[in-house]
Amino acid sequence: MGLFRRGAKEAGALDAPADAPADEPQDGTTTPQVGPDVRGPWDADAAYPEAQRVDLGSIHLPSVDGMEVRLEVDKATNVVSAVAVLLEGSSLQLQAFAAPRTDGIWDEIREEIAASITQQGGTVDDLPGPFGRELLARLPVRTPEGRTGHRPARFIGSDGPRWFLRGVLTGRAAVEPDAAGTLENLFGQVVVARGTDARPPRDLLPLRLPEGATPTPAAPVAPQFAPPERGPEITEIG
Repeated sequence: MGLFRRGAKEAGALDAPADAPADEPQDGTTTPQVGPDVRGPWDADAAYPEAQRVDLGSIHLPSVDGMEVRLEVDKATNVVSAVAVLLEGSSLQLQAFAAPRTDGIWDEIREEIAASITQQGGTVDDLPGPFGRELLARLPVRTPEGRTGHRPARFIGSDGPRWFLRGVLTGRAAVEPDAAGTLENLFGQVVVARGTDARPPRDLLPLRLPEGATPTPAAPVAPQFAPPERGPEITEIG
């Protein structure tokens, strides 16, 4: 798993270059300006506000002073499966997926997540949030004493053009609105680079370590729910 930090340097952490350029389109053209108060997430081929972002492949992640970023790796395939941002006692796990050209998939994925949590003994409320409908969940966990406890988590999502971005907020941000603000703003300034490859809906879009970074062992910080299962191969290719 890769780990790097924005802000004060610490031993063992990796720093993205402080003078990294603002995110720009890959074709060298200038991105049309969009007011910084307008919220995304954004598509890489559309207009979006300029900001310092770390290129992690399909996810271009805004920089926040003091944040730590962990790239979670699937041990079976050695593929980076998620990016998690840690900040002041909270975490935000991010994953981007392919989606159909026409319909969004967050509504059906939200229903599937809610059913899965309920079957495992947790509880879920489907509520309005800053990005539309979201899930406020209490996830079942095993305590060190062997008892069953519950861990709060918020599942947020955004449907884009041929992609879907999912976020999972845990820690203070799952229960304290004041603590959630910075990570919510970060989610709303993510740029998703879908690419032009044909992919089945729900296919996990590839992530990678930033240029010049090397992996550092780190433990997962967000609930390890499996990514949405890709649809049948005969379904629409986005």
